[in-house]
Amino acid sequence: MNLYHYLDNFISYLTAERGASPHTIEAYNRDIISFIVFLQEHSCSMPDKKHAEAYMAFTREKGKKTRSIVRAISALRSFFNFLLMEGILSQNPLEDVEMPKYTQPIPDVLSEEDILKLLKLPDGTKTSLRDRTILELLYATGLRVSELIKLRKSDINLEGGFLVASGKRSKERVVPLGTYSREAIRRYLEQEKPQGTFLFPNKRGGILTRQAIWKLIRKYAIQLQKGHISPHTIRHTFATHLLRGGADLRSVQVLLGHEDISTTQIYTHIDNKRLKEIHKKYHPRG
Repeated sequence: MNLYHYLDNFISYLTAERGASPHTIEAYNRDIISFIVFLQEHSCSMPDKKHAEAYMAFTREKGKKTRSIVRAISALRSFFNFLLMEGILSQNPLEDVEMPKYTQPIPDVLSEEDILKLLKLPDGTKTSLRDRTILELLYATGLRVSELIKLRKSDINLEGGFLVASGKRSKERVVPLGTYSREAIRRYLEQEKPQGTFLFPNKRGGILTRQAIWKLIRKYAIQLQKGHISPHTIRHTFATHLLRGGADLRSVQVLLGHEDISTTQIYTHIDNKRLKEIHKKYHPRG
């Protein structure tokens, strides 16, 4: 059986029917090819559970981290489920393969004091107004970088106080704008008058790159002496501050654009950690 042939069909399926991101497609393609090469080296054309478990042991010996192994299993399960759906296989060889235990690391979160300092940093340069607007918008909405750079001016409704974000698999969601972010956008539009379709265009009027946003945030993180800050740090901070302020998990899930609430639940771990610290510090027997 030529698994490479079916891999091409699977990638087309992910792209056309599942709307998977380029990052996901690249990772899945890499993991599946690695498994096919492993099978070829062991003269196996049709894997079973034993081959799948041997491959997992092989990747661990090569120094692969648990997170990478979990992702590889997910990629292979999806691939073989696709072959099942197409009637090429009658059983998924990874169906009963045990997923390694993996605890997602708790993301970094900025304090309210630090996020306010960060928002005030852009000043005195040609791009200060744009940069401050980007930072205000990220903190006010929790947008992903991929969503931020795709924002069009027509996606912004300042009078209504919301924007329309295009998330994963092109799913749109309405996200409220706060007072500060609305004012920042209004001032930016009036003074900078960005040309073209996009809210934050590059010099040629096209879409900014993700790397440009990362570099922007990295620059101000260094000024704040918080070198670990990334766009995702601001997204995590947005969610955590909402929960600390009393927002319910389901509302935060909708605002973040998470399809599964289990993805959002990581933020409850952050809050629980904070509660433990408070208990230890203030309780007489903490």
